[in-house]
This record gives sequence, C-alpha cells and structure tokens, in this order.
Amino acid sequence: MQKLRISFSRGAELKFISHLDMMRLWIRALRRAQIPLVYSEGFSPHPKIALAVPLSVGVTGEAELMDITVNKMVSPHWFKDAVNQQLPKGVEVLDVFTVAPAIPSLQSQVRYAVYRVELMTTKTTEEINKEIRRLLAQDNIPWHHERDTGRREYNLRALIETIEIIESQPGKCRLEMKLRCDESGSGRPEQVVYALGFNEYPAAVERTRLVLGAAR
Repeated sequence: MQKLRISFSRGAELKFISHLDMMRLWIRALRRAQIPLVYSEGFSPHPKIALAVPLSVGVTGEAELMDITVNKMVSPHWFKDAVNQQLPKGVEVLDVFTVAPAIPSLQSQVRYAVYRVELMTTKTTEEINKEIRRLLAQDNIPWHHERDTGRREYNLRALIETIEIIESQPGKCRLEMKLRCDESGSGRPEQVVYALGFNEYPAAVERTRLVLGAAR
C-alpha cells in the first residue's frame, strides 16, 4: 500500500457545497481516474480518504490537504494529471507526494489555519489597527457557538494567534488571521471579525494555509 498526501484548491465555483458533497465529488473523480483506492472493512466499506480540516460552506481554499491510501504504487505525477482530468472547475490538485503509511493522521497534525478575509468597511487603517491591538491585548474574550448538540462557550482569544492588515483602501480592507485549529478548538474567521467590531459578515474568506506540527 501507498499513502499519498494531496494539496488542492477549492475555488469560488464550489465554495457553497457541503463537506459531504465535497467528499462525494472526490470519490467520483478518483474512481473515474481509475485510482486503486484502499477501502475500509465492515458492512459499509468506504475509501480511505481523510481531509485535514473540512472547509466551511462559503469559504475557499488555496492549499487544502488530504491523505489517500492506494493498494499499489502510483506515480504522484500520474496521479495529479489523471485526477485533474476528472475534477470539475473550481477544484484542482496542486501537488502530490508520498508519505509514510504509519505517519499520524492529518487531523492530529494540524495546529493552525491561516485565513485571508476581505471586509467592506468605512473604517480607516488606523481605526482597524486600533481594534486589532485592543482585541489582542485581552486575555479572555467570552464567546459561544450554537451547535446541534447545544450551546458551546469558550474563550475566543485563546484561538487567535495573529491578525494583521495586508491591504487597505477606501471602502474595504483585507486581513490575514492565523487561528488555532486543533483538539482544543478551532477559530472561526467570521467570529474574529465580529469581535473586532465589524457588524457584517466578511465579503470573502479564503483559507490560504494549514500549519502542521508533531502529532500529540
């Protein structure tokens, strides 16, 4: 067997599809490309495919990560070409490389996610920087998130590593956020935006990078 780590992008064309639909899309494309997938055992076998962190609906991804296990050796170059021919517009394999079969799961290695967030605003650069400094100076920002399982309360500040302005012009700005993304919790860009004093949902959110570390 061989384990392949895939770097891929998800563009605006597919940003509103769910995680489940995204996995179905990958399975169809891999089958059509005749990739020799390894399947799990049991009553409902499924391909051994694991995304690092699912993208939220409405968010694009510049360098997402996924592990796939195949039952015989394949060339990463061949894999990339074969699969890209079967993928729809809006998703593209960027890179493929082999990793050790026993390597810890991608999910256990993710430490941070880096986002680029576009906001429509009349605030000046100095006003936005002031809000960023105010937020980062705090030790505790009580927050909550409603889930199907109920209300979850947490400290939003503990999930924020860095925030900075990367572009500012009249009427809009772009921020880069490095947010925690591990077993302790995952920062959500829109929540950071609200904590900064913006009242509207971001005009665009793109995850540009996932930062991996040693598995715990």
